[in-house]
Amino acid sequence: MTISKPTLSVILITKNEAHNVIKCLDSVRWVDEIIVLDSGSTDNTVELCKQYTPHVFITDWPGFGPQKNRALDKATSDWVLAMDADEFLSPELSEKIQKTIADPRAKNVYKIKRITKFCGKYLYYGDWKSDYPLRLFRRNTARFKEVPIHESLIVEGEIGKIKEIMWHDSFASLEEIINKMNKYSTLSAINFKAEGKSAGILKAFFRGLWTFLRGYIFKFGFLDGKYGFLLAIANAEGCFYKYIKLSLLENKQDQ
Repeated sequence: MTISKPTLSVILITKNEAHNVIKCLDSVRWVDEIIVLDSGSTDNTVELCKQYTPHVFITDWPGFGPQKNRALDKATSDWVLAMDADEFLSPELSEKIQKTIADPRAKNVYKIKRITKFCGKYLYYGDWKSDYPLRLFRRNTARFKEVPIHESLIVEGEIGKIKEIMWHDSFASLEEIINKMNKYSTLSAINFKAEGKSAGILKAFFRGLWTFLRGYIFKFGFLDGKYGFLLAIANAEGCFYKYIKLSLLENKQDQ
């Protein structure tokens, strides 16, 4: 009896990612299926994606979790690799993924080592030192949490770890970092409020302080030089602002 080779789908959500998406899609040309959900790009992201796959869909924007679940629902392969448009696979990772899904003893879900670029420099320490997001899974064993931001995977079964690298070319400039910090802290505050969480200025201050100390001191962010310091500051600010914004949302509701 002939055993069929396991198939792999990549799922990707996009909006105005023309500057990133070619490198991403080039790194996964070998997969069986690429699913792209675009939420209204005004650049040529959609046209570029159509050069790699016929499965490009234009949708509204319901939030990160719901959008990734929409993409997941369109996948048809045995396995799914979830990516962002500013990520790409190293050749070693591509080879490792193919070997992993072909192994009959493979686990249902895998974390993948990710290294992120910050202001033009890849960082190896700090809060991103142990960055292993859940990305590779058997299609029917995982689903994204239905939240607007920080859409973690809800998984079934034992989780494995892949040490070959997924590169993440994000945070190209300080302006981009500040804009993302503002956007994400607002979304986090709204999500916290929906979950019934509360905050005040002291909680915001001490959470922000701990975030800085954790990344810069305890996770050796100082070994990345000035960029490690900038990352620790940015993460601390983002943490501070999301709790302050939550407090302001609570005050607004009480008025």
